[in-house]
Amino acid sequence: MQKKDRAITLIGKRIAEKDVEFVYRGPTDECEPCKLHKSCLNLEEGRRYRVVSVRRSAEHDCLLHDGSVRAVEVELAPVLAALEAKKAIKGSTVIYRPVECNEDCENADLCTPLGAVDRHKYVITRVLQNSPISCPRGLSLKPVELQTED
Repeated sequence: MQKKDRAITLIGKRIAEKDVEFVYRGPTDECEPCKLHKSCLNLEEGRRYRVVSVRRSAEHDCLLHDGSVRAVEVELAPVLAALEAKKAIKGSTVIYRPVECNEDCENADLCTPLGAVDRHKYVITRVLQNSPISCPRGLSLKPVELQTED
């Protein structure tokens, strides 16, 4: 991802560390009166981000994050997901659709991963194994790493 695809935002000081990944959940009612809310609410809701660097700026008071937040530079992070095996080709572009999955399945986190956006365009950057993963529904699925095309 290029530098232009990065953003500066504020996150809780306890998770403000390089390479930490998180899914941005969006604003809450507690954010409304804060004078810094525009600095925190500048990411796309439901997307997975990785902290690229932590700024040397001061901590700022926050009603949500254990009392304070820090400025960090973030970029969109790849998402690990399960796709139909026949579509799991490195370098190909797919319109992502989550796999309807039983939550008791050991692969549920891959079938409906946090940070993946339904009907969004992604590039498959890696296929994580050659053989299909075990699916109780009998689907032929492979784990892949998806990177947004934006």
